[in-house]
Formats: sequence, C-alpha cells, structure tokens
Amino acid sequence: MPSDPAVGSARPLASAPAPFAVLELLKPVTWFPPVWAFGCGVVSSGAPLSERWPLALAGLLLAGPMVCGMSQAVNDWFDRHVDAVNEPGRPIPSGRIPGRWGLWIALGWTALSLLLGLSLGPWAAGATAVGVALAWAYSAPPLRLKRNGWWGNTAVAACYEGLPWITGAAVMAGAAPDGRVLLVAALYSAGAHGIMTLNDFKSVEGDRRFGIGSLPVRLGPERAARAACAAMAAPQAAVVALLLGWGAAWQAVAVLLLLLAQLALMARLLRNPRALAPWYNATGVLLYVLGMLVCAFALRPGAAAGIGG
Repeated sequence: MPSDPAVGSARPLASAPAPFAVLELLKPVTWFPPVWAFGCGVVSSGAPLSERWPLALAGLLLAGPMVCGMSQAVNDWFDRHVDAVNEPGRPIPSGRIPGRWGLWIALGWTALSLLLGLSLGPWAAGATAVGVALAWAYSAPPLRLKRNGWWGNTAVAACYEGLPWITGAAVMAGAAPDGRVLLVAALYSAGAHGIMTLNDFKSVEGDRRFGIGSLPVRLGPERAARAACAAMAAPQAAVVALLLGWGAAWQAVAVLLLLLAQLALMARLLRNPRALAPWYNATGVLLYVLGMLVCAFALRPGAAAGIGG
C-alpha cells in the first residue's frame, strides 16, 4: 500500500491544492442534514431570529461547512487507498489534493471548528467537541467505527441530527436547551441511523472487499433494509406519542401523517432495497426531515398547552 495517496495518479503533483479541489474535499452536498437540524434547533428555541441572527449564521457555518466539512476531509484522508480503487477521481487519490495536504486540511478544519464552537458558548463548544471526536473516531484508526455499521451509523447520525439540533437550540436560547428539546433531538438522531444504513447500499461491494462491516454487508440487503425502516419509524412513533402528551395535538397528527406516508414508501423499498434505496433517500427522507421541522415548531415555548411550561 503506497504511503503517498497520489501515487499511481496520472496527474502531476501540485505543490498545493486548488481552492475548488479543497471545496470538493469538504463536500458541500453533505452539509444539508446538519444545517437543517441546526435550523430545527433554532426554531425550537423560540428565540427571535431578528435579535440573534449573527449567532444563527455562525451556527449554520459551524454545523455545515466547518464540522461536517471537516468530517468529510477526515474520512477521505483515511479512505484514500480505498478510494484509489473505488473512486480514483476524488481529490486525494487523483492528486488534486497532493501529498499530505488532505491530513493538514482535516486538522486545520478541526481546530477552526473547535474555536468557532467555543465562541458560541459552552453548549455549542461541548457539542462541537463531541461531534469532532465522533468524526475522527468514525474514520481514523484505531477505533475506525465505520468498520461496524451499528457503531459507525450511530456516530454519523448523532453528528448529522442530534448534536446540530441541540447546538441550534442552545446558541439561540443562550442557555441549556429544554429537556423536551434534548429528548426529541435524541429520537430523531436515533432515527437517522436508518438513513445512514440506506446510504450504505451504494457501496456494498467496496465495503465487503475492504472489510467495512456496514449493515448491508453484515445483515444482507433485505434484513438491513428492514432494520433501517424500523430504526426510522420507531422514534417518529415515539415523537407522536410525546407531542400528544405535551398537548401539541395538531403537530402530532402532522408528524403521524408524515410517518404513515413513509411507511407506504417503505413497503415499496423493501421489495428491492438495493435498487430503491436512492429513491427512498429522495422521497421518504424528505418526509422525515419535514417531520423534524413540524416538531421543532411544536417545541417552541407557548406553542401548545403544556409545552414550555
């Protein structure tokens, strides 16, 4: 295995990466889930955006381009030899991120993320530290949690959903989030484990070849798809029950209807999970995140009887 990730590339090595190659390494397309979750945290706090919009913008930067971007750089660095076989056009194996620049970018983005999180208060600092630790544990040896689909997907789900939601609520409130916010963020984070499992269907052959024990590899496509559906549905059912108990009746009905629509889509997914996983990610996952937003509005102080009291 070559020590230089660019060995074998047909491209001549540059002394430093081009800005576009760095942006590609940080994968802006992956920033949406944590940015959306942070936005749900902002909504659930009930704080007036007009009074704290600079904090909201800083938090969006932290959740997406910084922490999520950092996690992508870390993952691509430690997967560079795998990518050289599976996806040689990526920035590191192609040589567009030459030498050890991928590692330096990952380390630099880690430091900047921690500094920005620290500037947003203790809750944001703590959530950022946990997110950074999980990102490195997911990709880097010796833990390399991605080798086990149960642990790896849990780490990614927390970084994509739970931690950004908690950060958004804390930054806007300027204090610890309400216990209901913490509980709902944890439930939607647990449900995101299933979304991460569906994402793993696109790389079953490569994962099997390089010893990555994703759930589709460990369980087989059919059982993994059933586990993913259960992981997504059960937390949402719990959210519906909680909203009813908190007096947010119409929001509970809205989340329930979104869940029922997902169950209908899941029935189709289970007929051919390997072929239909991308389709479900474009349909069912949209309904999932819409439910998050409905729930965030329900959690605003005073939004319904019993909530925020």
